[in-house]
Amino acid sequence: MTSLAPIALFVYNRPEHLRVTVEALQKNALAQDSDLIVYSDASKTESQAEAVREVRNHIKKISGFRSVTVVERDRNFGLANSIIDGVTATVNKYGRIIVLEDDLVTSQYFLTYMNEALEKFADDDRVVSIHGYVYPVNQPLPEAFFLPGADCWGWATRQRGWTCFNGDGRFLLDELERRNLIRAFDFNGAYSFSKMLEAQINGANDSWAVRWYASAFLAGKLTLYPGRSLVHNIGNDNSGTHCGESASLDAELSKTPISLNAIKVEPSQEGRQAFERFFRQKQTGWLRRLTRKAGAMLKGCR
Repeated sequence: MTSLAPIALFVYNRPEHLRVTVEALQKNALAQDSDLIVYSDASKTESQAEAVREVRNHIKKISGFRSVTVVERDRNFGLANSIIDGVTATVNKYGRIIVLEDDLVTSQYFLTYMNEALEKFADDDRVVSIHGYVYPVNQPLPEAFFLPGADCWGWATRQRGWTCFNGDGRFLLDELERRNLIRAFDFNGAYSFSKMLEAQINGANDSWAVRWYASAFLAGKLTLYPGRSLVHNIGNDNSGTHCGESASLDAELSKTPISLNAIKVEPSQEGRQAFERFFRQKQTGWLRRLTRKAGAMLKGCR
């Protein structure tokens, strides 16, 4: 394996979530050989200032990585702008990136999977990103599999992949409609990601992630998913501005590494059907509530 991808960690005002996230990441076998770049957003309101200061004091003490670089924003970017700016700067400098937020707890095999997959598919233009989280579906999944588009809970990409990103939500939605792709984009109507994109256009949310998904989907690109989750989101506990409290997305972290042998670079019907079934089973509960909250699942929590 060549040099490892840098890890970009985006943080705001949740010191306890950050502590758990960092401790899990430090347990990864490749942590000590990885460069960690922490993007710390500035406080939006005075009431959040103390929590932001506590977070910044904590990140200055982080160890266990090859290097730790802290980028302290001098004004509040908001989650979307902070991630878009930070990912762009990092991939332009290093050519690749692993992206985490401050409420994503990782398996000890997370960094190995991310770096091995980035290397394995380095020259395959069909592959836009690598994802670490997988929904807690009720049926077995392949060891690893591809789906169209992109995702946002613990992911990695190369510079060529991030060039697909288009921040113009109106263009993306119009193109999905023009090409009659809305139903496919919404997993055959199982979950209305297009409504989430429409809400972003109308200012009801500022989701970077639904635009990332739409950008990659329209470009015909694929994202690799693990058959067992390497990420658990601890942010759905009412601690973030955009997240309610729900255990429906909780994933048990894989206790074994993900094998990347003999993976076909093509959309997985088995994986897509499992996701569709999961979405449909949850429509009457958390999924509908999350839709009304402008899509915390793809937006990220803040």
